[in-house]
Amino acid sequence: MSLPHCTDWQRLRVPLRCTGWLATVLLFAGCATGPGVERTDDAVTDGEVRVVPPRAQTLYEQAVAAMAAGDHTDAELRFREFLLQYPDYSGAHVNLAIIYAEAGNDAEAEAAIETALGIDADHAPALNQLGMLRRRQGRFEEAEAAYLKAVTVAPDYALAHYNLGVLNELYLQRLEPALQHYENYQSLTAADDDEVSRWIADLKRRLGVNQRTANVTE
Repeated sequence: MSLPHCTDWQRLRVPLRCTGWLATVLLFAGCATGPGVERTDDAVTDGEVRVVPPRAQTLYEQAVAAMAAGDHTDAELRFREFLLQYPDYSGAHVNLAIIYAEAGNDAEAEAAIETALGIDADHAPALNQLGMLRRRQGRFEEAEAAYLKAVTVAPDYALAHYNLGVLNELYLQRLEPALQHYENYQSLTAADDDEVSRWIADLKRRLGVNQRTANVTE
């Protein structure tokens, strides 16, 4: 019996505006028209199919449901109870990291991510969470490395491509890689994300302007 797959409840889309407080938050990233929020799974599971008793399966499902409902206190308690019996499930540790990160507790989030990666160094959702943590800390090169490892070990992990697009466009000011990762994200999702489609169109327009400007100055 396998643990339930995630539902993507935390798919926030916030277009950026050039305001004073936002410029501070972006750590001199500059004004852009793309998304201001990276994405994470609401709850993740290990890729392996493992046999667990029905009670443990139910407990995990209840934790996922509590997380989806926004009751992170209950979700945390249930994931912790589950991990007492099954401490080697990377996905449960990543779920705790998401809960801690949303509460602003980066120290506990990092500890949970490190535990997950200690169990499975190639666990893509854990690497995605590490990238998000490093981005929040302003450690952009480390964030990029984590995301890139996630898409290397799991090329079909769409969220890491999305987050690489965010990182490259807003924080590293690299428009071409941003476009590539947004397009990869779109190609990996079941249906087109209309807002990402607009960002792709905008990046193509901006890159076209940049190329024409370069040609004029040559």
